[in-house]
Amino acid sequence: MRRPVDKIVRTKARLHLLDWIGCAAGARRTDVARIVAALPGAGVADRAVWLGNVLEMDDVHRTAILHPGPVIWPTLLGKSGGTLDQALDAGVRGYEAMIGIGAMFDGRHYAFWHNTATAGAFGAAAAAACHGGADDAQLVSALGLAGSVTGGLWQMRHEPVMAKQWHLAHAMATGKAAARHAMAGITGPRFVLEGPQGLFAATCDAPRPLRLVDGWRIDEVSFKPWGACRHAHPAIDAALDLKAQGKLTGDVTVSTYRDALVFCDRPDPATVMEAKFSLQHAVAIVAERGVPQLADFEPDAIAALAEARARVRVVESPVFTDAYPVHFGASVASAQGQVTLADARGDPERPLPESGVVGKARALMDWGGVDGAQAEAMIAAVLEGDSLADIRRIMEEWL
Repeated sequence: MRRPVDKIVRTKARLHLLDWIGCAAGARRTDVARIVAALPGAGVADRAVWLGNVLEMDDVHRTAILHPGPVIWPTLLGKSGGTLDQALDAGVRGYEAMIGIGAMFDGRHYAFWHNTATAGAFGAAAAAACHGGADDAQLVSALGLAGSVTGGLWQMRHEPVMAKQWHLAHAMATGKAAARHAMAGITGPRFVLEGPQGLFAATCDAPRPLRLVDGWRIDEVSFKPWGACRHAHPAIDAALDLKAQGKLTGDVTVSTYRDALVFCDRPDPATVMEAKFSLQHAVAIVAERGVPQLADFEPDAIAALAEARARVRVVESPVFTDAYPVHFGASVASAQGQVTLADARGDPERPLPESGVVGKARALMDWGGVDGAQAEAMIAAVLEGDSLADIRRIMEEWL
């Protein structure tokens, strides 16, 4: 956490910051954005934090099964003082804490708890404390305070609500408050994870050990090219490859890991969010339309693709389940052929180039109605600038 962040890692952090900004900008015209725009007394970070995961295109860490960007970057966006490089360094450390702790949660935890929320408060606390110059004792207390009240249940998956966005706002607010109070002298529990009444005891059956790495965990984080739940991405990629061979026709079978079915076995989605969490709909898009666009998850497309969805069957593959969550894999098969992928596009094994991340951000900003000149100004401010204030000023104009 305390070692220097080198220029290569900082450059990677700029891409993740841009990716989050694109996701937030793309959600500008959603119901969530309209509601939070009217929140009394909310600053730009307090509004932006609600938008990063609305379109389901936020960055993701596979073994921790969480999305760091939508928590870490708005936490730092609201900070005053310092350079962009200093904010980027704090962001890298926030990713480190959020991923390191999230990767210790087990399957029992993920069955009920939203990892982005439970680990997110730790990440926000670490980012805010490091940006504020906390010493080691203050950092430990910030993490302990955040962990003592963290949470976020998956029940919101079963109802058409905005609680998933609230989880991000709560994680950010909790982490920032924990850092502020720790730096003022409030102490927090050091053993909030492994203590007899700590987070592991309450939410896990067999927590994994902390894995220390030589580099930074931000290098393990994937970018999401498609506007659907990450569990659907391997099937989308395999379907795209099969379609490129001219063999994605007729009845189709998707074989993938168990959690992909738990979250995304939804043959008859009725809403945009349900369509984003539907393996059947994702593969139907590819079969009928090709490369998925955000418009393909809207109500008109949901209705138009009903017949194509009915031709898609999904099953669990023990091979993919055994490899998960280190690898998110899937196989898509038709009578004409089959494509099997161990990893999805945007994973470290199949990385998006910088041009792909920038292109995604441009497309999201356009989807959100951002003026082209403003979009280019933001891209330049993030990738070439050294002023967090410039980024905050542009986002103020958007939100």
